[in-house]
Amino acid sequence: MGFPAPLVALWGVQGGLLTESGVAVYSTGCIGERNATYEVAQCAPGFVLVGDDSGGRGFLVRAGDPDGAVFSSDLGDLDPADFEFVSAHFASWLESLSPDSSC
Repeated sequence: MGFPAPLVALWGVQGGLLTESGVAVYSTGCIGERNATYEVAQCAPGFVLVGDDSGGRGFLVRAGDPDGAVFSSDLGDLDPADFEFVSAHFASWLESLSPDSSC
């Protein structure tokens, strides 16, 4: 499973992040469990769940995509046909978040 370089860089500095608005970017300790719980490999092959909005919406990237385009989806409907485009680059999306604590 490949992760965008900015996510790997984030993990090198802190475990993950949680913004004031409730957006969480998963830590290395919970990303595997979240992907297993939501059956991402079965429902959205080729994608990785990297975070959520603390309200039932997940953020996903394509595994191995060097730019890490970000998509969002209701966590109860992980059909890629229903994904909404969020950002062309994971780094830009990450910078648009205002982290206030690590998780």
